Amino acid sequence: MTATAETVLDLLDALVRIDSVNPGLDASGAGEEQIAVFVAEWGRRAGLRVTELRGTPGRPSVILRGGRDQGGRRLLLCGHLDTVGLAGSADAVTPCVEGDRLYARGAYDMKAGLAAALIACRDASDAGIGGEVIVAAVADEELASLGVQEVLTQLDPASVDAAVLAAGHHLVAFDHLDQELRGRPDPFLGPGNLHASLIIGGTEQSTIPDRCVFTVERRTLPGETLERVEADVADLIERCRPADPRPRCLTGPTRPSSPRQASPPCSTDRKATAPTPTSNGSAAPAPAPPAPSSPGSPRTSAPESPEYRLVMRC
Repeated sequence: MTATAETVLDLLDALVRIDSVNPGLDASGAGEEQIAVFVAEWGRRAGLRVTELRGTPGRPSVILRGGRDQGGRRLLLCGHLDTVGLAGSADAVTPCVEGDRLYARGAYDMKAGLAAALIACRDASDAGIGGEVIVAAVADEELASLGVQEVLTQLDPASVDAAVLAAGHHLVAFDHLDQELRGRPDPFLGPGNLHASLIIGGTEQSTIPDRCVFTVERRTLPGETLERVEADVADLIERCRPADPRPRCLTGPTRPSSPRQASPPCSTDRKATAPTPTSNGSAAPAPAPPAPSSPGSPRTSAPESPEYRLVMRC
């Protein structure tokens, strides 16, 4: 089977069968050598431009590029090659399919994501897009991020137009709303504006955050009403729903010089508290999310709904 004929499931099956345990976590770990060679060869068969990075002996990373790179935009997708240990199971790298799920060490964290990124890069190449889809398949994410550090010596972040983050589509939507506000200027004061001033979430670097809280500052103009401001943000959240169907909550708005206004109903029963304005009018940071309930809690958990907190400045 050629690379161009492979499905994402075919590729995932092949990736999880390769032992790539981080040797920094387990001295007997195989490391990234074999899986990096596989990814590089797969990329070349798929017609991608491939660069192998070997600055750290035995810990290679791979950069793959698809698309014509003729003036179009560049999208960066980053995935890691290494996994945590096999926990004493000799067959942990043998995939087991039950229904619509595939189980194996690293299947979720994150060879499935890596497979999806590689297929997207291949499809971008096959489609002949003018820009590029770039995949950084990095070593050592589970410990010291040696791979990302090496990638950044070869890839200038300023040359990339976008990278995929869990909350990225919401941030993009906020930016679009800010652009729309520029089309509604006051004759004397100019336009109002909006930006995500605080983004809070997570408990430690190796755990997927269970929530993400945006504090959004909205600078208003004379004549703008609370109802109009709330409607703008509520419409933005609704437009994001196809990209993220999970329930989400809007709390606030708050004004530095007045008590917190009543917030519209949330589409989730989970409670959320608006930030308390400080003496200079800024929003105080939200409290950190609670730590996992027990030592046996999973290392990663499904993210809950994003929260949006609106701070108004008149």
